[in-house]
Amino acid sequence: MPCSVQEIRQLFLFEKLTPEQLGRLCAAGRVELFEPGVIYTEGQPATCFYVLLEGTVVLSRRVGGDDVEVNRTSRPGVYAGALQAYLGDRTPQIYNHTLHITGPTRFFVLPADTFAGIVQEWFPMAVHLLEGLFFGVKNMQQAIGQRERLLALGSLSAGLTHELNNPAAAAARAAASLRERIARMRHELAAVTDSPLIREALAELIGFQEQTADRVAKAPALSPLQAADREDTLTEWLEDHGIEQSWQVAPTFVQAGLDSEWLDRVESMLDERILPSAIGWLHSTVETELLLDEITDSTARISHLIDAAKQYSQLDRAPFRMVDVHELLDSTLLMLNSKIGTRITVVRQYDETLPKVPAHPAELNQVWTNLIDNAVAAMNGADRDGTLTVRTARANDQLLVEIQDTGTGIDAEIRDRIFDPFFTTKPVGEGTGLGLDISWRIVTNKHHGSLRVKSVPGNTRFQVLLPLTATQPDPTEETP
Repeated sequence: MPCSVQEIRQLFLFEKLTPEQLGRLCAAGRVELFEPGVIYTEGQPATCFYVLLEGTVVLSRRVGGDDVEVNRTSRPGVYAGALQAYLGDRTPQIYNHTLHITGPTRFFVLPADTFAGIVQEWFPMAVHLLEGLFFGVKNMQQAIGQRERLLALGSLSAGLTHELNNPAAAAARAAASLRERIARMRHELAAVTDSPLIREALAELIGFQEQTADRVAKAPALSPLQAADREDTLTEWLEDHGIEQSWQVAPTFVQAGLDSEWLDRVESMLDERILPSAIGWLHSTVETELLLDEITDSTARISHLIDAAKQYSQLDRAPFRMVDVHELLDSTLLMLNSKIGTRITVVRQYDETLPKVPAHPAELNQVWTNLIDNAVAAMNGADRDGTLTVRTARANDQLLVEIQDTGTGIDAEIRDRIFDPFFTTKPVGEGTGLGLDISWRIVTNKHHGSLRVKSVPGNTRFQVLLPLTATQPDPTEETP
């Protein structure tokens, strides 16, 4: 269709151009009438710049498996398409959204390279300003995003150090006590073997020591009331047989699963004159076994924490692979355990039938960290203890991960802004405003899923939906 200089002059985008510039525009571009349908699709190479002359346009973005409408207008002069053509090959020249029309619509169309040349020739200063704005904001987002990750890493490192310190200190205390117990065992064994009356029964007593050690490993779990009753019984037995400090010995025997029948067996094989030394020797044996168990448990805890840290950071793992979301959630919860604290109860409601999903596990862990950290902050701001519920389920052809908290909630007037870059309700210096923005981009751009929120005071739920199946990610996609 012919291009009318008079018509395009009426558009706000071109109203300040000279007649010569308008004439050049008309000569370089064209007017096209489109029937209802899609003009271009998000992700395609950006080849044209479109200016609406007449009709209605709808812009949409792909979020998960849905097309989400972001703008609908009939105002002449609105533009779309190759908006960043003036940057050339310094940024990928693709359409950032999908443009479709609902009825016959006319556009003034410029080829992308022509649009770029005209902008650079007519508005050189504006091009420099726009370049600076575009790359400046991009670099700022990357820098602050990196700081966000470093802050999270610092917080997690502090939490991990705290978590590791407890079992490490327990193992060190047990090792120090173990040295003392072994020295005592040597002394008491010497007292036992000093009498010629017991030498013929020594082999049997040593065999009984081995049985005692085995019994420690298989000690049953007793309720507090059961343990108290057994302690009273053993204390009476020990006092009746002249054993010193029976009130200290009895709890150790109870912890090891020993009872008065076991003591009767010891008594039956020994002369009463050396019974105290034999009981002391077996008591040290039990203490030694219990300390070894404590060291074993502590080192196992340390190993478990290190495995969780590796799982969280995904060291030595493929950046994109099939993952068990529950393993990722558990490792994140463990890494954040010290931050969650004792005032918050963690409830896991996992659908164990869910399959593994294709994902970037390290980046999903970053999402869980941001969501859980925000939930904890919201509950710490409340005047009561809180509950953090982590739930998974199948939602049609997607996997749902829901992080629910009982905190203060998100005010309705800011709910639409929480995913905006640099928006934060935290005090200055405590938040960058990029946590939810980064999470949204990881979920939507990297995983083709969706992230949404529902909130009332006492019940805030962030819901992540991930496809159960997906193709390999586009290598040109940027990592936030």
